[in-house]
Amino acid sequence: MLVLIALMLVWIPRQVGHVVDGLVARRWTDSQLWMELGALLAAGTAIYFLRVGWRLKLYAAAYRLGVELRERLYARLTLQGAAFYQDRRTGNLMALATNDVDAVEMAAGEALLAGFDGTLTLLLVLGMMSLGVDWRLAACAVLPFPLMALGFWRISRHVHEASRLSLDRFAALNDQVQETLAGVRTVRAIGLQARSEAQFGQLAGGAAQASLDAQRWEAAYEPAVGCTFAAATALVLGAGSWLVWQGELTVGQLTSFSLYLGQLVWPMFAAGWVLSLIERGRAAWARLQPVLDAPPAIEDHGTVATVQPGPLVAEDLTFSYAESARPALAGVSLTLPPGRTLGLVGPTGSGKSTLLRMLLRHYLPQQGRLLWNGVDLQDYTLAALRAAVAWVPQEAFLFSASVAENIALARPQATRAEIEEAARLAAVHDDILRLPRGYDTPVGERGVTLSGGQRQRVAIARALLADAPLLLLDDALSAVDTETETRILGHLREARIGRTVVIASHRLSAVLDADHILVLREGHVAEEGTHAQLAAAHGWYARQWQYQQLQASLDAA
Repeated sequence: MLVLIALMLVWIPRQVGHVVDGLVARRWTDSQLWMELGALLAAGTAIYFLRVGWRLKLYAAAYRLGVELRERLYARLTLQGAAFYQDRRTGNLMALATNDVDAVEMAAGEALLAGFDGTLTLLLVLGMMSLGVDWRLAACAVLPFPLMALGFWRISRHVHEASRLSLDRFAALNDQVQETLAGVRTVRAIGLQARSEAQFGQLAGGAAQASLDAQRWEAAYEPAVGCTFAAATALVLGAGSWLVWQGELTVGQLTSFSLYLGQLVWPMFAAGWVLSLIERGRAAWARLQPVLDAPPAIEDHGTVATVQPGPLVAEDLTFSYAESARPALAGVSLTLPPGRTLGLVGPTGSGKSTLLRMLLRHYLPQQGRLLWNGVDLQDYTLAALRAAVAWVPQEAFLFSASVAENIALARPQATRAEIEEAARLAAVHDDILRLPRGYDTPVGERGVTLSGGQRQRVAIARALLADAPLLLLDDALSAVDTETETRILGHLREARIGRTVVIASHRLSAVLDADHILVLREGHVAEEGTHAQLAAAHGWYARQWQYQQLQASLDAA
């Protein structure tokens, strides 16, 4: 469609020159003149509909590219682990999915259009000027072009740097907004509003200045085009007038050539526009590509698509974080029969959460193996493994939805009765009923309208409703009082029948009824056994149990 438009656009000036020469020579009859003018009108109408057509096709393709890039970016982000996010800020990643993808989309749509259409128009117009009118005038018209190309080259370098800086500063502004809104309660509580506003103003001013600098350099293309066109027009009119005076060129031919010269404005402007969009797209792609190419934290090479519950076995597990000098886990071994409960206790930083994350395949063991029903966890597909595990982390995360929707996250088809039963088991049903709209109450972003204990219990209800064969509780009762903890543990004893459960906790009362307890210290298994065995062993567990019992007595008093 663009080719047809370009052909008709270069035909129109030739047709106009033909009509002008016919009028000067008085050779047109009324009917012939109307036919010639009708052909021009038909060409103009066809150009209109063809332009609508190419816009629908080309821009739809560019928008599909934008959707695909965002989907690829989102999919890549969901596969990354904690180490990836330690090096990248949330606001910057959000900026990649908005501003940066938009810039690449513009380069693939607008720049492709302008580049193809401008180049095609330039070649056809120069061909018609040289072969259809006069090659000497064509040579005069292109004389200023090398100077314009030199100017464009210098301007484009500045546009690239300014665009890169503009995108970086927008990302920094995004970071500030995201971080401030996420911690708005803390900002208010310690009186940081003025400082936060000042930082925001400074970042907003920097982003605006960077965008203005980029626009200023992009605006430099227009004077370069204007000067080039003015020089070309002066040369053509001077040379053309002399040729007409010498009788080597007709007035109609000079008219056609002048119209062709006017059509060169678009290719010249298109060149500047294309360079601007491409430099913006290059700067955006340079920021996007490292994230899109970043290897997933955990490669999904598993082939076993179904998890059959069985014994959970760890063989000499060893794992170290990149930034830590000592191992988080060192030589940890255990065997947990199906349907049993394992308790993990130990001081802060002893490796409890790390072991749970290895069961989720957030991390891979650097030495040793983890087996479930005799199959290495790495041989399961990630989708199958994580569908078979219900996890309640230390910091319970709730989405901006109703309480019922948050509980039914893993089982959207669950009935209201099933949701309420899970809430009862998690000892949060009565709290939910006291909310303004009960189970239909929106909890706000990150569950901001609920207390810490309520969020934990909603997360426990979500895990129980999922009915997965393996339940992992990572200090999931830390924000509830001991009375509520006792109720939840009592309900869990009923709900976990036939289900393998691993409970990591600082409170020893949470693992009191566990079938087996591991005491981890500095990544090693320091003690293991049942509660009765450990309480009688006079080790860390016994001392900690006595201390917590004494503290509970003092609190009760």
